[in-house]
Amino acid sequence: MNGAGGTSGGIGQFFIGLIMMCGGFYLLFNAISVSSSFGFGSRLYGFSALGSGFGVTGGMIMIPFMFGVGFIFFNSKNIIGWLLTIGSLVALIFGVISSIRFSFNAMTAFELMTILVLAIGGLGLFLRSLKAIDKKYPDSK
Repeated sequence: MNGAGGTSGGIGQFFIGLIMMCGGFYLLFNAISVSSSFGFGSRLYGFSALGSGFGVTGGMIMIPFMFGVGFIFFNSKNIIGWLLTIGSLVALIFGVISSIRFSFNAMTAFELMTILVLAIGGLGLFLRSLKAIDKKYPDSK
């Protein structure tokens, strides 16, 4: 009979590792706060030349988007309209993603060590269960 992953590894190790890994990563991701500073007046990209800085805001990215949509509605085969529209959407998505800030909530060292042992220990146990077990020498490669 085959075990986890079609190998002769242990099914018990597989499920214990999976439960530990899921619990540990859930607690780890639950301890992270995500915030964003995105707004149409906020600066998404910044350029500096000769000592003066220039910021591109989300509203500025919408200007080529509007022209692109207008070109597409006027002539749907217009490549410039498609380039403006898709380029503006890509720039807006990257700007929003780059404005995201991650911060780690305050916790004790014991809580952090417990989370890391659950997550990484569960991952190791899970991956070990996918490896074939040699019947003759169980502890060797």
